[in-house]
Amino acid sequence: MNRDIKIEVCAGGYADCVAAKQSGADRVELNGAFALGGLTPTVPVLKKVKRDTGLEVIAMVRPRAGGFCYDADEKEIMFAEAKNLLENGADGLAFGFLNADGGIDLENTRKMVELIHRHRGTAVFHRAIDVTPDIDAAVQMLIDLGVDRVLTSGQKAKALNGADVIAELQEIYGDRIQILPGSGINAGNAAKILEKTGVSQLHASCRGYRPDPTTMGEDVSYAYLPAPHEGDYDVADAEAVRALCRAADTAAAA
Repeated sequence: MNRDIKIEVCAGGYADCVAAKQSGADRVELNGAFALGGLTPTVPVLKKVKRDTGLEVIAMVRPRAGGFCYDADEKEIMFAEAKNLLENGADGLAFGFLNADGGIDLENTRKMVELIHRHRGTAVFHRAIDVTPDIDAAVQMLIDLGVDRVLTSGQKAKALNGADVIAELQEIYGDRIQILPGSGINAGNAAKILEKTGVSQLHASCRGYRPDPTTMGEDVSYAYLPAPHEGDYDVADAEAVRALCRAADTAAAA
């Protein structure tokens, strides 16, 4: 769909991507292990998503939860995963390399960008940017390294709270790198975020819940969500995606 404001759905699997497609989203960020903040998805899921939806797919490359300062073995795995995803249909990759002090890991970021661009993909530096000590310096480094897009909540837990920082990034750097707000964005706050920041795209998970009666037994629980959703798993809610798309279109037309 052609629209002034692009909507990217943060997808935890195949079903989320189908919901995104059916509800009018423009793009997905495909993750595995969504409950852990998003890890590298599998190639079979990527291939099925591309085959069945035709959506632009940005695949996450992240070997574990808990930060973005990786050891040598983890980096080796990440580059192997990245190559595999790109060779199997990913339109780009979302990734983030930081040093122990929170600064950008220049060497590995450069290598990843070069790999992605060799495959004519989009290089997206994800919300690792939100724990860097100097976001302006970090964004300038990403521009110099050729990163195409940066996903950020403006260094706050939610993008609405970080809207002032996002607006500054858009004003100063938006003609050299795409600024993509994410975290806590929904149909109810999309217009306000768009108005405050001046961006042309939004990233949202549009979370909903479905029950699975096998989540808990009498003395065993596999629940990972807090109350009242202990017996559920989270999904992209199709109506929430549609509502976000409508809100963005209305804001763009205002």
